[in-house]
Amino acid sequence: MKYMDNKNKGKVIRRLKLIEGQARGLQKMIENDTYCIDVITQTSAVKQGLSNVEDILLENHLKGCVSKQMTNGQVGKTTDEILKVYKLKRK
Repeated sequence: MKYMDNKNKGKVIRRLKLIEGQARGLQKMIENDTYCIDVITQTSAVKQGLSNVEDILLENHLKGCVSKQMTNGQVGKTTDEILKVYKLKRK
């Protein structure tokens, strides 16, 4: 079963590669004893990047998987998944 169209998959992969590079940059910053505030600024950028990936994934899930589940009468499963994601996003 295909869960994500190629356009969104490409977007997510590009963003994850950027985050990967940022994480490597963070490691180098620590190794080089970079000023704390500069490191914190970069960690904030990584968190925002991950949040953006989550947003794309959630939108994709709601538009695709949830719609199909509701059409197939899987309301309970759908509700449980949405509540689980809601609770995860609140943390």
